Amino acid sequence: MQAIITLTMNPALDVSTSVDEVVSTDKLRCSGARFDPGGGGVNVARVVARLGGRATALFAVGGAMGEVYRELLEAELEGTQAIEIEGNTRQSFNVNEGSTGKEYRFVLEGPKWQDTEWRGVLDRVEELLSDGVYLVASGSLPDGVPDDFMARVARLAKRAGARCVVDASGAALEAALDEGVFLVKPNKRELRDLTGARLDSREEQEDVLRRILEDDGAEVVVLSLGGDGALFNSSDGIFHLPAPDVEPRSAVGAGDSFLAALISRLADGGSLEDAGRYAVAAGAAALLSEGTELCQAEDVERVYRKLSS
Repeated sequence: MQAIITLTMNPALDVSTSVDEVVSTDKLRCSGARFDPGGGGVNVARVVARLGGRATALFAVGGAMGEVYRELLEAELEGTQAIEIEGNTRQSFNVNEGSTGKEYRFVLEGPKWQDTEWRGVLDRVEELLSDGVYLVASGSLPDGVPDDFMARVARLAKRAGARCVVDASGAALEAALDEGVFLVKPNKRELRDLTGARLDSREEQEDVLRRILEDDGAEVVVLSLGGDGALFNSSDGIFHLPAPDVEPRSAVGAGDSFLAALISRLADGGSLEDAGRYAVAAGAAALLSEGTELCQAEDVERVYRKLSS
């Protein structure tokens, strides 16, 4: 397996709990609190490890909340590399309403970065990169980090012969595509915001994915379609993989689980179609877990076998 490095600039301590009913002004007594080290790249690294692989998680951390975050992550994952910042690591809060099954997600504001901090991250990334490495830059950018940060990361990956994978949105995704990367994985909303296309029909979706390849924005484009599965495009052509029917408990981490399974199979030499099937299985498996638990390996393998039969 080729080495996998994940980069998380704006991680969050994920807090998940449940309450019978969300009511304004009332003091709500919650139950079953769970704490997880979250954030796009970190979640990808955690799932890669659950699926039997190994990833080096490079993540920012700061303040008292950052210490809690670091301890939780290091207890679960080997090969972590913390980037010290002055600001305090943010939190996200996930509440399941038992009476309706609705899920409420609150994401707190992250710390503001100094120029010296994000430039230092680029130096760390450059030191870790080598030929053939998969670098997964995933998640939002904190305040103070420029919109072209992902593009700068992609440029470093090109110089090293590494494969840069970007899971971002808005200006950060646009800048990364302008630079050119190995793979991007937008969902329909993110791609709609980026291109202005409605993306209501399969024909329109495929047309947009073709244009991204033709413009050398990415070698592989994966459009996540939620309950409709995913659409994949590369130089070998476009194909669609449907999502299996599952009874969802929580959608938190489904996209990260999907991406982790996809990259782990590609890094192991698998074809894009097989890696895509494994990714769809992982995304569906994540829906079976409660709160912020991410997918479990046994669920991924079970769903994958069904999709492959």
